[in-house]
Amino acid sequence: MARAEGKGKILAESDHVRMVEGNVYFPPDSVRRECLQESSTWSICPWKGKAHYYTVVVDEEENPDAAWYYPEPRPAAKQICNYVAFWKGVKVAD
Repeated sequence: MARAEGKGKILAESDHVRMVEGNVYFPPDSVRRECLQESSTWSICPWKGKAHYYTVVVDEEENPDAAWYYPEPRPAAKQICNYVAFWKGVKVAD
């Protein structure tokens, strides 16, 4: 089971993650949404498309843009549509 933790709190946990380019992508229903706030940040991947970001919030402490997802990925990345990946201080282990 893969798990994402931030500040000692479980942010996501699942046996059905997808690995892409060394990043663990969690299914949308495995993520604790109460710990995520939409961010205005976005970036473009040449083959995955436009990534949107979340700020991770644990105990009122914000970690800006520490999670991302692809709501409308390009065809080559359709398997991670709306799946969430973490970085920047979020520990991901399986």
